Amino acid sequence: MTSIATSPATENRAARAITDGMEPRNVIILVSLGVGLAQDNPLTGLLWALEAILFAAAIPMAYIKFGMRTGMWADRHIGQVQRRRLLIPVIMASVATGIGGMLVFDAPRAMLALVLAMLATLAILLVPTALWKWKISVHTAVAGGALAMLALTWGPLVWITYPIVAVIGWSRISLRDHTLAQTLAGAAAGTVTAGTVFALLTAGH
Repeated sequence: MTSIATSPATENRAARAITDGMEPRNVIILVSLGVGLAQDNPLTGLLWALEAILFAAAIPMAYIKFGMRTGMWADRHIGQVQRRRLLIPVIMASVATGIGGMLVFDAPRAMLALVLAMLATLAILLVPTALWKWKISVHTAVAGGALAMLALTWGPLVWITYPIVAVIGWSRISLRDHTLAQTLAGAAAGTVTAGTVFALLTAGH
């Protein structure tokens, strides 16, 4: 099912603010900093967080903005599912490049796990997007995965903030960018995939 975007005159302003404020780029920045600052050497962790942000958020956003300027897509949330099929592999390539740098320069295990979890989540999201042309929610996937990794890093109390994912999902539905099923599927995919990969790779460390 293809969602129908609302016009600027009729859209819910609160929903727009949430969608824009909690877009994947911003959530990736927050989770990278959160995991980085939890390292034994917070300064080193922060530097590795900046590397993760560069390849998982900054470069993909630069490519998205380039696509907007050249007319490949209409907005930074990439509402057309056909365009997402082209975009996700590009983001995966950028994230994989960042992983390569982490391996070469011996990044802390948790930082490497963070970015590998992001790559795994993208791979999972690509399946329904490419095979079924189904616009699973990247917003809720990234938010759910980020909270799972922060909970594994800082402790289970982080889970009490999980309703944020529901609020993000509401914003996507309110703007008619996604259906309820697409937001729920995104949240489940991101939480389970990122949480599982991160937990397995950081076990014992």
